[in-house]
Amino acid sequence: MKAFDNLYTRFPFLKFLGNRYVLVVIFVVVWLIFLDNYNYFEHRVLNKEIKELEDNKAYYQDEIAKDSVSIKQLKNADQTEKYAREKYFMKREDEDIYIIDFEENEPKIEDTTQL
Repeated sequence: MKAFDNLYTRFPFLKFLGNRYVLVVIFVVVWLIFLDNYNYFEHRVLNKEIKELEDNKAYYQDEIAKDSVSIKQLKNADQTEKYAREKYFMKREDEDIYIIDFEENEPKIEDTTQL
């Protein structure tokens, strides 16, 4: 005990750390932060996943709202015809449709014969 008394006189903060309640609290904190199945680091990973899923949920809810507006518009016959003409290039029997493809949209093909 004399060795501990000398140690306590040199380093007074060790007397505080020698208290059994402080030791138990330190042990519990270390256990919860590093050793538990649901430790602090695992919670950080899970919170990131939750945030990503909430972002996905918000995105899909916006898309559902846009699609439901489109569905409401497609209930009108004129809008249905307009949609079919624009998306699927449908036409009436007495008309012709010309599709113009610009070169800017086509992939460029390199000439490999001139080396």
